[in-house]
Amino acid sequence: MPEKPATPGPNEDVVSLLLTQHAQIEELFLLVAGSTGQARAEAFNDLVRLLAVHETAEEEVVHPLSRTLPGDNDAVIDERLAEERQAKETLKVLIDGGVDADGFDEGVLLLRTSVLAHARHEERYEFPRLRQHVPADRLRQLATAVRAAEAAAPTRPHPGTESATANAVAGVPLAVVDRIRDAIRSAAD
Repeated sequence: MPEKPATPGPNEDVVSLLLTQHAQIEELFLLVAGSTGQARAEAFNDLVRLLAVHETAEEEVVHPLSRTLPGDNDAVIDERLAEERQAKETLKVLIDGGVDADGFDEGVLLLRTSVLAHARHEERYEFPRLRQHVPADRLRQLATAVRAAEAAAPTRPHPGTESATANAVAGVPLAVVDRIRDAIRSAAD
């Protein structure tokens, strides 16, 4: 299991945090693709967890803020949310089938392509606007807010919860169920 990300430093801002997580996600995709057996299952579980908490935090903290920035941002954010929903649906299918299922390799490759494209869209269109329009001290505060959202987020994909409101209503009960499931799975291993 990869190390838990370090506690943010006083100068870490939300964009830096999310960029670091994008790199961790890419690394986990490589571990899943290059592993077999139990190592592959563990890497996939780590990937699922990171994607779930990362996307939830973006949906609760980052995307709503991006909508308020100057310019027409709704279409860009709506596209990111649609990508996130598609990734959650694909992840759910892969989880249900398991790492040894026929088609898992192809499914993970397709998921990797779409998730990395999604990350590049955020990096190109959303993150620069955050840095341009949000004061540095606020961006640092948002890193803390993202970490807090991740700590309370579901650890499995739940398609249909791609908004701050949906996450607020369904997120906590889903997170509790997911974390119980994670504890049972960990104890069984």
